Amino acid sequence: MTTKTLSADVLVIGWGLAGLVAASEALNAGKRVVIIDQEPRTNLGGQAWWSFGGLFFVDSPEQRRMGIRDSLDLATQDWFGTAGFDRPEDEWPRRWAEAYLQFAAGEKRAWLRERGVGFFPVVGWAERGGYGALGPGNSVPRFHITWGTGPGIVAPFAAAVEQGERDGHLTVLPRHRVTELTVTDGAVMGARGSILASSASERGVESSREVIGDFEITAAATIVSSGGIGGNHDLVRAAWPSRLGTPPEHMLTGVPAYVDGSMQSVSAAAGARLINGDRMWHYVEGIANWDPVWPSHGIRILPGPSSLWLDATGSRLPVPLFPGFDTLGTLAHLRRTGHDHSWFITSRQIVEKEFALSGSEQNPDLTGKDVGLLLRSRLAKGPTGPVQAFLDEGEDFIVENDLDSLLEQMQQHPGGDLLDVDRVRREIVARDLEMENDFTKDAQIGMLRSMRGYRGDRLIRTAAPHRLQDPAAGPMIAVKLHVLTRKSLGGITTDLDGRALDADGSPIPGLFAAGEASGFGGGGVHGYRALEGTFLGGCLFSGRQAGRAASR
Repeated sequence: MTTKTLSADVLVIGWGLAGLVAASEALNAGKRVVIIDQEPRTNLGGQAWWSFGGLFFVDSPEQRRMGIRDSLDLATQDWFGTAGFDRPEDEWPRRWAEAYLQFAAGEKRAWLRERGVGFFPVVGWAERGGYGALGPGNSVPRFHITWGTGPGIVAPFAAAVEQGERDGHLTVLPRHRVTELTVTDGAVMGARGSILASSASERGVESSREVIGDFEITAAATIVSSGGIGGNHDLVRAAWPSRLGTPPEHMLTGVPAYVDGSMQSVSAAAGARLINGDRMWHYVEGIANWDPVWPSHGIRILPGPSSLWLDATGSRLPVPLFPGFDTLGTLAHLRRTGHDHSWFITSRQIVEKEFALSGSEQNPDLTGKDVGLLLRSRLAKGPTGPVQAFLDEGEDFIVENDLDSLLEQMQQHPGGDLLDVDRVRREIVARDLEMENDFTKDAQIGMLRSMRGYRGDRLIRTAAPHRLQDPAAGPMIAVKLHVLTRKSLGGITTDLDGRALDADGSPIPGLFAAGEASGFGGGGVHGYRALEGTFLGGCLFSGRQAGRAASR
């Protein structure tokens, strides 16, 4: 095999959002840039392209218009109460958290607006917490949906890269898989690896690993922005911490197969320190995609607060583990039940108001910036088209007109033999009795009534409280839920310039990291848990920091 050799001022490994931002910053600084990825060009934008486009802002104009009073102090209280930093190696993650909060409360929104990025006017309330004021969760709504979802946030940075190509200042190399960072006298001087056979695979579809050649690229600065491990179940299970119970035997995959963690060992071999590998972010509201793109493709339900949540045996989840309140708290609880699935019991009225599906492809109105479709799908009666498709085709959905028929079908569903049907019936009847008054001892019902005091929830996210067995709200619906892999919260330790640090805490000359590969900054900016809307923002901020520093 012949070896292709190139040189650049800045080499970017991985063309997800963090890599595109880093490359665009290097271009702005007048540098010659090479950006490489193991996938075909159809995947430019990486995981971010598939995302819902949620962004975390603090005291934004959108929040103020919705009557939300937010502040840097409140956001900092929420972030650190959620992160739970408690390790010596959390020094740099803490610094990154402080810097990112300043960014989110300061120039982040204006910086994106300058690049043509807009935002849906209704601010969402994710990770609602439900504990004390110092505990995890968002005290106020902060989830801003990008107008255009994931593709909308990727677009300006992809355009900058493509303009750099046309100007002759940047080279994009698909199907280049890094196997080694080259090191001379302790400094990273670039990378070498394998050239893979051309692939006509569409975006997200698994591609071959047939090797047809080798390459070597020398660069004054190398930025690792290769993502996490969510597509590699073996690595996920190997890193699974005991505090989250036992790893599931069955999981769905929320990211394409190329999110394989392959650059972790490559970076470590060059001296980079990996920390917080046991911190991870997986969802418990996963449903099997009826029209899959990648293996074991799952979609996350972004739930409102009204559905009744039961474990595999039919026991109701404890307070405050309600839909949309505490992702990892719910994951830890469910893993200790010994079963890999749980259930939502809900109604059509709740589904049409409260069920959103994560992913750009599941939100054609927002992704396509189609105001007419948005008004028809979000405000008109009935579920959105993508949600209706899951009701019609999804293997995890059961729709029946009455409780007895629903329970019978649940029992016949895979895993339904574990249900204590009498317990399920008692839970539903008891919940419905609590709907007779405006006051209640049921904490979930009290919370959802309180949330309707926020007009964003009342408008598009929280159904009017009603009995699950109310025929006017029916039919009744049961949804089988699975663990869905998503994000690595640990990674390569970096300083605030994105410089990769070694075991002694010293910068490795020539090596930088950004995005999920760096735990979105510092090796774990989120600590143990995230506030949502912070993953894309972490890619933006860490990519910007690394791109600017690598260009000095």
